[in-house]
Amino acid sequence: MGKTARPIAGKRKHHLRVPVFPEEKKLIEAQAQRAGMSVARFLREVGQGYRIGGVVDYEQVRELARINGDLGRLGGLLKLWLTNDERTAQFGEATIRAVLSRIEATQDEMGQVMMAVVMPRAER
Repeated sequence: MGKTARPIAGKRKHHLRVPVFPEEKKLIEAQAQRAGMSVARFLREVGQGYRIGGVVDYEQVRELARINGDLGRLGGLLKLWLTNDERTAQFGEATIRAVLSRIEATQDEMGQVMMAVVMPRAER
């Protein structure tokens, strides 16, 4: 579908009226909100064949960054132990198993946040 060039200056003067059912109105409004657009802009862009991408929840992105940092620190600790670094000489098997368990739990947490990012709330 071809995209039309948007006028550089000026105000839009023509309006389209589209009757919808209440359920359709709610769905369109929710999709526009999910895309971070007004309903008018959403409908205008969909009507012109633009592919609408969602807006990623920045709180979830920050949470993923935090989890990624946790995984990096845990991985670094494990690496020190595996290289027989003197700073980890006091680590016993129980400590290493706890680190491995924490890495697994953190990976699970990351997976949950990733699912929340990629699956719209209505589909969960």
